[in-house]
Amino acid sequence: MSEHVTIEDRPDGVRLIRMNRPEKKNALTGAMYDALREALAAADTSDHIGAVVLAGLPGAFTAGNDLADFVATARGGSFLDMPALHFIRQLARTRTPLVAAVDGLAVGIGTTLTLHCDLVYVGPQARFRMPFVELGLVPEAAASLLLPRRVGTARASALLLLSEAFDAETALSLGLATALLPSDAVEAHALERAARLAALPRAALAATRQLMRGDQALVEAAIETEAEAFVERLASAEAQEAFSRFLSGARKP
Repeated sequence: MSEHVTIEDRPDGVRLIRMNRPEKKNALTGAMYDALREALAAADTSDHIGAVVLAGLPGAFTAGNDLADFVATARGGSFLDMPALHFIRQLARTRTPLVAAVDGLAVGIGTTLTLHCDLVYVGPQARFRMPFVELGLVPEAAASLLLPRRVGTARASALLLLSEAFDAETALSLGLATALLPSDAVEAHALERAARLAALPRAALAATRQLMRGDQALVEAAIETEAEAFVERLASAEAQEAFSRFLSGARKP
């Protein structure tokens, strides 16, 4: 487990998973991805846990990958065996209902992971962005399939190709968020709704969730297709130049 991911199993059957790395706006390291994956997998095998809430901190859900950590890990092996992809695979396969509480930066995986959540509650500080193309990469977490399905191809093109940022109100209008709440109410509301999910008949809930999600094989196939393209892009001159530019800028005082 990672010191930057905390887990609280509540008496009402809700597991609260919090990304807790404030000094880096919850940028995700390999260790954090492993901790998130393990927490989701364990929820699926628990008789007590009936729903999971994914949360960050005020002002930061997650700033996405810690690029320095990501690049160092990528240079040591293939993306196909990196913690980030193992987490994405688990995210898509998780059977326990997922609720997100977002009131701050949600960059890259911070946005795409919400596409796998059943309920997404946002606060006025929520800011979403998927800058994959800007980094010389392609989307992940089946975003290339799920986002056009949710918002239409034209809007998804602006969000994925142009990396357009969008706020909480836009997320709500696009159907990417369930409700917009005041900052001090987002997490409490997410926990209350998760508790309601956890109290429902579990087999009926699971069956309904599966019916709504459709063909799971299509989602998993999209994840693998994206991963193969991601590997190719990761080795490209475009991506290497983008990473070098970002990292040299990040190191400036």
